[in-house]
Amino acid sequence: MKAPLISLFASALLLFGCGQAPASKKEARILAMGDSLIASHAISGRAIADVIEKSLGEPVVDRSVLGARMIYKLPVTGSAGLSIPKQYRDGDWDWVVLNGGGNDLWLGCGCFICDGKMNKLISEDGLKGAIPGMLNKLRKSGAKVIYVGYLRSPGLGSPIEHCKDEGDELERRIARLAAVDSGVFYLSNQDLVPHGDRSYHALDMIHPSIKASTAIGQRVAQIINE
Repeated sequence: MKAPLISLFASALLLFGCGQAPASKKEARILAMGDSLIASHAISGRAIADVIEKSLGEPVVDRSVLGARMIYKLPVTGSAGLSIPKQYRDGDWDWVVLNGGGNDLWLGCGCFICDGKMNKLISEDGLKGAIPGMLNKLRKSGAKVIYVGYLRSPGLGSPIEHCKDEGDELERRIARLAAVDSGVFYLSNQDLVPHGDRSYHALDMIHPSIKASTAIGQRVAQIINE
C-alpha cells in the first residue's frame, strides 16, 4: 500500500504547482519557488506567480508547493516539492521569486524554542545557513532573486500569531543578506495588512487571500520592472 500512497501524494503535489513547465513556458525567464504564500490560489490561476505573469506579460514557471520547507530531508516528497531547494530546475532564469522558512519555524519548532532552527536556516549575520546557501547557488546561475516576506496578522486571532517574533527575526536576517548582494531583493510585506483588516487573509487567517496574492504579485512585478 505504501507505493500507491506515495505516488498519489506526489501527484497531488504536482497538481499544486510543482510539475514540469508546460511547453508554452519553455522560454520563461522567471521562476517562482516557495511555500503556500506563493502557491495559494494556483488552481484558480490567481496565485502570486499568475499576477506577476499578467502584470509583466512574461511567462512565469511556478514550482511552489503548499507546506514546503527550506530544510526537508525526506527524499521522495522532498523531490516532489516539499523541499524548496529541490523545487529548482535548471533554466535560463533572469529572476527567481521565492519565499520560505515559515513552515520550518512553525511546524519544525512550534515558534517557541527556535534558536537552533533559526540558525540552521540563516545565521544572525545573514551569511550562513540553508537560505544563504540556496541563494548563493541561484546567484551563481546568473539569476537575480526576490525573496518575498510573509504577511503579518491583523491582530484578529491568527493561529500563528505567536510566530511574529520569529518571523520578524527571520526577515531581519534575510534583509541583512540582501544588503550585501545587489542581486538579491528582499520584499517586505509587513506593511501590507492594516490592523483589523481580515481581507488580506483566507478564512484560516494564515494563508493569503486573493486580494493579498494580487497585491504581492504586483509588488514583485514592480521590482522586476524597475
